[in-house]
Amino acid sequence: MRYLDRLQPLALLVTRIVLGVIMVVHGYHKVFGGLGHFAHSMNGLPPWVGYVGAFVEFLGGMLLLAGFFTRCAAIAVCIDLCIVIWKVHLHNGMLGSPDHPGYESTLAAAAIAFALIFFGAGPISLDHVLRGGGSSLKR
Repeated sequence: MRYLDRLQPLALLVTRIVLGVIMVVHGYHKVFGGLGHFAHSMNGLPPWVGYVGAFVEFLGGMLLLAGFFTRCAAIAVCIDLCIVIWKVHLHNGMLGSPDHPGYESTLAAAAIAFALIFFGAGPISLDHVLRGGGSSLKR
């Protein structure tokens, strides 16, 4: 099974890309499709939480896609998703209903973000290249 160990960088890349796409898609329509309205519909939270959440989803997703400041982005995304579970989906249960989604997919995304906090971006990322690990030349 050693050959699977060599594919771990690819697994981290796929994990980052999937979570990044999910977050960008969810954040895009909030940031560019009615940010003020979204910010003022925060289930009892102050509007600034909505602004922060929308930009965390969009910009955090972009950072995850690039593998840039991955751990910071993953922390912000994980916190954002935990708040979404708590304030939006928790009362619907794990599975929810067709009209009121549950928190199962949000929980899965939060778990991915939590893992990225500890594993980092991996070698196929801007984080790795910028800290000097991107050269394949041996000296």
